[in-house]
Amino acid sequence: MNTIPAIFLRPTAWLLGAALTTLSACTTLAPTYERPSAAAPAVFKEAPVAGSTWFPAAPADTLDRGPWWELFGDPILSKLVEQVEVSNQNVAAAVAAYAQAQALVRQQRAALFPSLAIDAGVTRSGGAAALARPTSLQLGLGASWEPDIWGQLRLAVTSAQASAQASAANLAAARLSAQAALATDYFALREADNEIALLATAVSAYERSLRITQNQYDAAIAQRTDVLQAQTQLETTRANLTAMVGQRALLEHAIALLVGKAPADFSVAPAPWNAVVPGVPLVVPSALLQRRPDIAAAERAVAAANAQIGIQRAAYFPSLGLSASYGGAGSTLPSLFRASNNLWSLGLSAAQTLFDAGAIAARVEGAQAARAAAVANYRQTVLGAFQAVEDELATSRSLAEQETQRRAASADADRTEQLTLNQYLQGQVAYTSVVSAQVTALGARQTLSQLMSSRQAAAVALIRAMGGGWHAPGADDTAAAH
Repeated sequence: MNTIPAIFLRPTAWLLGAALTTLSACTTLAPTYERPSAAAPAVFKEAPVAGSTWFPAAPADTLDRGPWWELFGDPILSKLVEQVEVSNQNVAAAVAAYAQAQALVRQQRAALFPSLAIDAGVTRSGGAAALARPTSLQLGLGASWEPDIWGQLRLAVTSAQASAQASAANLAAARLSAQAALATDYFALREADNEIALLATAVSAYERSLRITQNQYDAAIAQRTDVLQAQTQLETTRANLTAMVGQRALLEHAIALLVGKAPADFSVAPAPWNAVVPGVPLVVPSALLQRRPDIAAAERAVAAANAQIGIQRAAYFPSLGLSASYGGAGSTLPSLFRASNNLWSLGLSAAQTLFDAGAIAARVEGAQAARAAAVANYRQTVLGAFQAVEDELATSRSLAEQETQRRAASADADRTEQLTLNQYLQGQVAYTSVVSAQVTALGARQTLSQLMSSRQAAAVALIRAMGGGWHAPGADDTAAAH
């Protein structure tokens, strides 16, 4: 068996041992990471008071226990939202980005270990002169390793891990955004179905009014202008019905895009509208920092930027590399393994920058500035999250208070419409009064329908503002460990 002479191994082994000792004794050059501070109010300004009628009670753990869209109790909506997970292309892109970030973590971690390589070759030469070895065989095994003396490789792994966690949070944010957009479009589509039904009913009623008015005109009871007014109202309502059918088609196309299908291959059949507005459990402001995926992503970006400071600082110190190779050469395969033809080498290299005109310092300052920017972005994201919750709470309260008033107005308008029509048939009022009452009643019914859709959309927006059903304990644990 061939061995490497011990006289050559001793100095290299001593240097290797010294390098490993230094490696085990060194500390990271990155600043100790702490989660950036962000002012959080004790309570939300627009939070409902106890016993509020506009904010129905709901179990506090509802959003953490299951899919948030099930709060609305619509099985068709639930089936559509489930398709977002597997078919939405924005979510698919976020999934791929997360997989890429995980691969980068493995790539950075691999740099901590030695690399091995084998090379082999065969060369055949000839010419006018006779050659002693027209065929040459080579076989070699090489190894190289850069000890992580200053911790820059481990910091690269830490930075990649934080970026991967940020990517996971971005994936959750993309998923939540697509789910919320689908739910909002779905409720708008159901509201369009409801308005189409209201307009269709109005068209039938206006057709009857036109026949009555025409009969009265034929009997010389009504004037020609009454007939023309009835015709105008009927045609206008028919046009509004046609426009609403077109609006419904656009909403259906938007939902098709969100579930990853071509509009030609997708449809949502008209169905009864479940206009229920569920109770949305409200979290405390401090819990919002752990619930929202965009906040988690911004915080992990700060952790990644913090590690980059240490990576840049490591350039101030010398780099060390270890290499080794062993192989042989010969003209035949048996001679390739003879001791006399074997070659080996061990190497230790070191490099230190002596002058770079401040380039390293500039890179360190750049990394520090990048961390400061990430901290500012984190705090701005937190403030934006608080604003979003306050906005949706205020919107939900306003819409809930309007509902009682709109329902009363719609009921009064319906009664006025019927009374005015009866008065016209008795010759007590002009037909213009009938037209005005009918327009007012239809508008009140449409406004109430739109209000209910807005309340459901506000509930979806509030759920999204509070982070949906997403929670990221992994990111919190990682941040606490650094």
